[in-house]
Amino acid sequence: MRVMVTPLQYGDPPHLGPFVLQARLRTAPAGLVYLGQAPDGRAVSVAVLTSGAALDAAARDRFVTAIRDAEQPRAGVLGWGASMLHRVRGRVSPDAPPVVAMHDGRAPWVAVPYVPGGPGAERFLDPVMVSGTLIGQRHGPEFVPHWLGDRNPAFPGPPPPPPPPIGTRRQVVLASALLATLTLLMMVMLWLLVFRGDGEQEPARPLPATNFVPTPPPVPTSPEPQEPSPTPSGGGSGSQSPLPRSSDDGGQDI
Repeated sequence: MRVMVTPLQYGDPPHLGPFVLQARLRTAPAGLVYLGQAPDGRAVSVAVLTSGAALDAAARDRFVTAIRDAEQPRAGVLGWGASMLHRVRGRVSPDAPPVVAMHDGRAPWVAVPYVPGGPGAERFLDPVMVSGTLIGQRHGPEFVPHWLGDRNPAFPGPPPPPPPPIGTRRQVVLASALLATLTLLMMVMLWLLVFRGDGEQEPARPLPATNFVPTPPPVPTSPEPQEPSPTPSGGGSGSQSPLPRSSDDGGQDI
């Protein structure tokens, strides 16, 4: 585990629960430790698993179990035996600090009082890495989890959206009255269109009367008399040409 205080980096959560995160305190193989501030102003040390370790159900269970064991210590012989077993297996540190707050969901975290140079929340990250058995430390090749190279913190997702607003009692009553009125109006219109049209038939309207207007007969038009045109004579007098004689006149014998 490296002890190095650094500012918050890209991907670090701005807060965990009611605690506002201010800087990174430590970086462990199983998680990260942050310096935070509680709502009452006191400094706290907050430990959170990496995203890979949080997806491992066994690693997540070891982390949460260590927190709960420190939160509720057992008394008597049973508690002494469990404490010795946990110390041999490395599940919890004997100098684990008191737990201020914790979250045991899909992205668990724990907060303890911050003591400069003293034990912090990193004590709960040690049991996540399996390094021993009932008879002591494991010999041979170490067990390397698949998420060992992950350095991204696992923080809870955004809260679910709030439920849709519920109308007041007055709004519900007004909406119900409007719906009932529209339904009644549609039923009346349907009754007028279906039942009233079959029972009473409107009388047929009479055709308009035909009016004959007589017209006068046509009047023939007579042509106007034309004046005789004058005929020129040889003597230059204005006498007219003699009329031909009738057949009753005796003629001269030839």
